[in-house]
Amino acid sequence: METLGVTSKMNKYALIKKMFEDCQNKENAAAMSAYMKEKFDFYGIPSPERKALYKDFIRSEKAAKKIDWEFLDKCYEDEHREFQYLVSDYLIAMKKYAVYEDTERIRRYIKTKSWWDTTDFLCKVIGEIGLKDRRVQTLMLKWSSDDDIWLRRTAILHQLAYKDKTDCRLLEEMICNCLGSDEFFINKAIGWALREYSKTDPAWVRGFIVRYKDKMNSLSIKEASKYI
Repeated sequence: METLGVTSKMNKYALIKKMFEDCQNKENAAAMSAYMKEKFDFYGIPSPERKALYKDFIRSEKAAKKIDWEFLDKCYEDEHREFQYLVSDYLIAMKKYAVYEDTERIRRYIKTKSWWDTTDFLCKVIGEIGLKDRRVQTLMLKWSSDDDIWLRRTAILHQLAYKDKTDCRLLEEMICNCLGSDEFFINKAIGWALREYSKTDPAWVRGFIVRYKDKMNSLSIKEASKYI
């Protein structure tokens, strides 16, 4: 794997693809595809094994201190879901090098081959950028009103790890933009975001539920109330 750090972008992709192919398991692949409602093809590589395969590669990329977007674009085009997982793992590992101008690239990934499994990792990268650049707040407010449910979910969840750095006013406004939705992944995200923040400020979350309980989906209320 050490050679990956000095190979061309296309060779990086080809070498990782060869590793994936060598480790593919058709039985696992069928089960994984079924779990994901047949939306994606898989090599059938369990997560711990998959991450171990490219552990050294990601280490070499971190040493370069620069995100290789051309390589990531190539990976995201691949039909196998493991490549989208690689992109997510790569960006999480390299998140401190991501900047506001990269949000458009991440938006494209969120809107491509969309499902919760990639969205919930990519929103962490958006969140990391948001801690460095306040322009993300305006962008997330915009995304919270987008027609794309995965952009809305990203907006709601991007502060998930912020704890006492959470912008409550922004969180409230984004959630309010999504109230009244009958979309499971939106209502689940609302509950998840509130539940996580309740670990930091339970009184605020209680107050939120009181203010909006008539507009909130029962799933959101159930999730948000878990720890309060």
